[in-house]
Amino acid sequence: MSERYRSIVDIFMLLQREEDRCVLLLERAGNTYASGQLCVVSGHLDAGETVLSGAIREAEEEVGVRVDPADVVFSHLIHHRSPEGQGRVGVAFLARRWHGMPYNREPDKHSRLVWADPAAPPPDCVPYTAALLAAVAAGALCSLHGWPDETSQSLLLLPHAGGTR
Repeated sequence: MSERYRSIVDIFMLLQREEDRCVLLLERAGNTYASGQLCVVSGHLDAGETVLSGAIREAEEEVGVRVDPADVVFSHLIHHRSPEGQGRVGVAFLARRWHGMPYNREPDKHSRLVWADPAAPPPDCVPYTAALLAAVAAGALCSLHGWPDETSQSLLLLPHAGGTR
């Protein structure tokens, strides 16, 4: 019998402006993974919390906004494999309404905030983030990223039940 698969769970909160559909990105800074590259509001799921509460927590921790769970929709599931071979599952949520003005609450971890079109993310995005944004922009609910099999790199296009989002 094979060993049961265990994975790190990443959580993403895509804060998207209504007027232009741009999403908020943070430039990572300091002595950390992907320093100098852009990522969305994100983090790891903590023990005992749901993916939704974790994503809402990250929005408040990283950019100081409060998101009402009623204003959040599921956006995407991504199964990522790092270049070192570590698998992880990312769950992304989207909010177009929140309370407060986003600002950098973690200047030791981030140097600036950037609004960007998810269909055309800046070239300095973390590759995992760029893959997530491309999948969301394509309307996919689930995707794979970083796996060695070339065919697994394509999006798993599962249209939203009501058509395009």
